[in-house]
Amino acid sequence: MKKLDVNRLVLSAMFVALGFALPFLTGQLQVLGSMLSPMHIPVLLCGFVCGWPWGLVVGALSPLLRSLILNMPPLGPIALAMAFEMAVYGAVAGLLYEKLPKKPLNVLVSLITAMLVGRLVWGLAMYLLVGASGGSFGFQAFLAGAFINAWPGIILHIALIPPLVMALERARFIPLKA
Repeated sequence: MKKLDVNRLVLSAMFVALGFALPFLTGQLQVLGSMLSPMHIPVLLCGFVCGWPWGLVVGALSPLLRSLILNMPPLGPIALAMAFEMAVYGAVAGLLYEKLPKKPLNVLVSLITAMLVGRLVWGLAMYLLVGASGGSFGFQAFLAGAFINAWPGIILHIALIPPLVMALERARFIPLKA
């Protein structure tokens, strides 16, 4: 059995706490929070900093814990679909970052791929969860939720996360391999 990496456990707990706290910055304006997706930032960073397994767990836990404690986002179907989406964000960002050569462009490639795959998973989860409750979630709703209404958050994440990851690399907080 592999020894538990206490440093990554502590960092992951801090990323969950950030995922819990950052939405308070936009909490008074729910529409702004939906557009900027502040909870996604620590999940994506966790994937880069701690690796894909930790990013996956932090991504799955963050919206569920926040929903269970604060009822924001509402558990069904929003927080449940977000749990799948954000688990994929953390896992894909971490996995690609680990596998691709350590070049600045590959941080961006990892991030954008994680956001695209995560949004596809969110759409599938919403389709299944809304459908299971007798509703419908069509392609227009998917486009609106995943891209049209989310473009400010997409731009924020692209502008913020790669420079943060590269700064953490320069500070040797993230080990440079390959």
